[in-house]
Amino acid sequence: MYELRWPGLVTAIAATFACSVAGPAPVEAESDAPESPDIGEPEPPPEPPPAPPAYEQWVKIELPETYCSDGSQYKFFVNWREHAEDLLVIFEPGGACWDYASCSGELGTLGASNRHGIPDDHMNTWALHSPLVRRDTEQNPMRTWNMVFVPYCTGDIHTGSATRVYTNAQATGQLTYRHVGHDNLLAVSDWLGWQFPATDRMYVGGCSAGGAGSNINYYFLREAIAPNRGYLLNDAGPLFPNSVNSAPLHAQTYESWGIADAVADTPFAAALSEDFGSINADLAELYPADRLAISYFVRDYHYARYSYERFYEGIDEDGLHYKFWEDTLLLMDQYDAIDNLAYFLPYYRTLQKSHCASIVSFSETDIGEWQLGDFIELILDDESPLRSFVDPDGTLGP
Repeated sequence: MYELRWPGLVTAIAATFACSVAGPAPVEAESDAPESPDIGEPEPPPEPPPAPPAYEQWVKIELPETYCSDGSQYKFFVNWREHAEDLLVIFEPGGACWDYASCSGELGTLGASNRHGIPDDHMNTWALHSPLVRRDTEQNPMRTWNMVFVPYCTGDIHTGSATRVYTNAQATGQLTYRHVGHDNLLAVSDWLGWQFPATDRMYVGGCSAGGAGSNINYYFLREAIAPNRGYLLNDAGPLFPNSVNSAPLHAQTYESWGIADAVADTPFAAALSEDFGSINADLAELYPADRLAISYFVRDYHYARYSYERFYEGIDEDGLHYKFWEDTLLLMDQYDAIDNLAYFLPYYRTLQKSHCASIVSFSETDIGEWQLGDFIELILDDESPLRSFVDPDGTLGP
């Protein structure tokens, strides 16, 4: 594992843009004309990025003033491919939290991962979690691209901009938790724009919290990197249009994570403040040539639990699936109305209670003759119109 540290990178880049070389001293002369300001010579361009320290190996990157929830240094990982002009950005999954029970780990799987930061050898595990971050499988149509893996340690689906102090139910313990995923991502996006200034194609994705994070942060990545073409696949992190089902979750996380700050940085802040699920249509309208998609299992039990279990007292598994399907119908209606939005919704597979279709492999993601890998290739095929697929009852699956 290689490591690159970039102490003071943001300050150095800002200084490069801010400095200017003064011109010769003006000659005083009598004139009735107003005195012109001395603007000096044009500002020099920013320094180009250094050559990658290695190709086809994961390199750790640390940026100043980026943090995990416990205050430890945030880090992400880059895998360069020599001569590649395309860029893959994958966000890590790992739950979410918004109170002492969920952020401290008391709730087990219904909490947030990496509460104690990101280890240096993080990619020893995560480089294998999905075909989409592997170069050794033909399942990955982007295996020859530059790759970036964005770890998750802030409990806020990579979206927050707030530090909260949570107290336990007995008022005997407190936990300071930094929900600063949005702040970290802004720094990461700026760095990627500097590192990959001539990107042709950019694909952004992830599953679960990483899927939602890829969706929410697509705008910031696209603006910073400015690729010629953009693609998105949110796997298993649907941002449903507001309804009686998903609205309580949206309201809770909006407040706990300080999402208003992230929303304020977008051109569709007003719409998102009313309905966070409008982000899908907003992105499609802002980038009409980009191809934006979502995939998840209709029977995704894990995401349904996160979405409703803590907001509807006494709800059982059948009730969770019912609400999830109701919200899915709303999302399908939203996507069906827009040409550059598409969905791929298989019914069920045994792995992880049908959570995340892009991890481990694309097996059991069948909808008729299509699997998720085929759908990803369709997303990348600019010559073919996007198509949507759904298996509502399992009759089209494996």
